[in-house]
Amino acid sequence: MTPHLINEGKATTDESDEPSRDEVFTALSNRRRRNVITYLKQHGDGARVRDIAEQLAAWENGLEIPEVTYKQRKRVYTALHQSHLPKLAESGFIDYESDRGIVSLTEESRQLEVYLEVVSENEILWGEYYVGLAVVCGLLGGAAWIGTVPFASVSGYAYAVLFAVLFGVSGLVHRRSTRRNRLG
Repeated sequence: MTPHLINEGKATTDESDEPSRDEVFTALSNRRRRNVITYLKQHGDGARVRDIAEQLAAWENGLEIPEVTYKQRKRVYTALHQSHLPKLAESGFIDYESDRGIVSLTEESRQLEVYLEVVSENEILWGEYYVGLAVVCGLLGGAAWIGTVPFASVSGYAYAVLFAVLFGVSGLVHRRSTRRNRLG
């Protein structure tokens, strides 16, 4: 383990020049920057700034892309070009070729996975899923404990195996989903 050195608010190691936690939080403190990362994750590397601006304007205004006005798109494009993309590039999370208008994720963007849980609209957060699963298991166990028919007729060992299988399968699906949603 290498010692961490603090240098003007940036934590560095002897082996690499990784972004500090403050830089990660600063980069992710703005919704547009988070949405840029989400867009790049969903659409791959080499995205055009104008396509990103168009999608972000649609998300921000609750519209479909064809419904976005020139003014809405231009406002987002200007903010991305002047502020958000340079800040993400300076932190090392994206490669931004401003002269070509091309944006790509970098290897450093993988550090953002700890702070972002990327889910699509029709998915729930894994934390919510596990809380729901625990509630269901608790209700089943409680129903068996107070003697509610037919739950009381199932042995405690059967419930233990059922709960272990449920949480084990959920963990495997979660792991697969997390690998699929990896940034970068």
